Amino acid sequence: MQAKIENAPIVGEGSFYRRALYTFSGAHFLNDLVTTGMVPALVVMYKDAFNLNYTQSTLIVLISYLTSSITQPIFGVLTDRKPRVWFFAVGLFLSISGLALTAIAPNLIWLLIFVAISGFGSGVFHPEASRGTHFASGTKKGLAQAIFQVGGNGGQAFGPLMIPLFLVHTGIDGLIWLLPLALLSLVLTVPLLNWLNGKVKDFQFKKKELPGENHLPGTILLVTVILLRSWCQVGVVIFLPFYLSNLTLEQSELLNFIFVGAGALGTFIGGLLSDRIGMKRLMVGSMFLATPFALLFPHTSGFLSVIVLLLFGFTVLSSFSISVVYMQLLLPKNIALASGLSIGFGVGAGGIGSVFLGSISDLLGVSTVFTILSLLPLIGAVLAALLPNENKLFAK
Repeated sequence: MQAKIENAPIVGEGSFYRRALYTFSGAHFLNDLVTTGMVPALVVMYKDAFNLNYTQSTLIVLISYLTSSITQPIFGVLTDRKPRVWFFAVGLFLSISGLALTAIAPNLIWLLIFVAISGFGSGVFHPEASRGTHFASGTKKGLAQAIFQVGGNGGQAFGPLMIPLFLVHTGIDGLIWLLPLALLSLVLTVPLLNWLNGKVKDFQFKKKELPGENHLPGTILLVTVILLRSWCQVGVVIFLPFYLSNLTLEQSELLNFIFVGAGALGTFIGGLLSDRIGMKRLMVGSMFLATPFALLFPHTSGFLSVIVLLLFGFTVLSSFSISVVYMQLLLPKNIALASGLSIGFGVGAGGIGSVFLGSISDLLGVSTVFTILSLLPLIGAVLAALLPNENKLFAK
């Protein structure tokens, strides 16, 4: 996932560089495939392989999200001050190879270390990848950002499919075959470093601050809504295989793909709709519409459960893309902080919440967790209704 959105225009726009842009998008696909895509889906396999309880299992996700998402604003600030173009290639290599090494982890401690290496690589990768996307975009900023995000969303959606298509046949040991992919990632990214380094030297960034004052109460509310949405999303991905214990691992991970894939589509459609109906209305409406599907899902089966899960994923994540813009309106004096809170911190907190849900699972059972997950969108909708109207923020 993206660490930080560069809002500063480049002095002297360049041309739309398709090769670079699709390289950034492809690299984003690979990164999110192994981090936000595969790690949560692998929890059920790690649990069996290392004989873990639910709390220990969700600790894996916590470490992954802490090192990948929570650190992204930090790396964003560092690369703003002094660009480090090699972060782009090295970060992707570490994110893939770190997960590959979990195949040879002898115990939980080493498993967490390798997962942390993978997450750290993801945190390093995103700021320079985001910066490079801006260099390659020319005057087509919106189109470039959409292509870059599609790469990440696609990786996150396809990550769970690696379980039924490959790892269910090889077990955890099969992850070691990601090492050749890590090496191939260098072939993809290294040739672009000279171009990227040249752009860093030729162009200067100037921060663009939106008019108006920071809106602290609104910021706290929006962060809370993002946290609730993230806890719901990550919770469903992690606990769905445990909840649907009557299904095979392949079937449950296919349902995860449907949920996350529908969310990726919802992210794109939600961004388009927000221009017509407004960001606040879209955020409140999407969270509210997700509630009945969340409540209904535990009581459905067969094909109907697939449809409900698809609609659940589509609605609950359709506000993802507008959260960043909304946060920037609330924090016009701190654009970088706004991006870090809404993307890096907001998504990473989903991993933190999953640990608490894991403890609840150990005490009260997985069904109780799904009851909690079904209420999170409703609480988020109520809080989102209290957000300041974006038209008033624009007027400042």
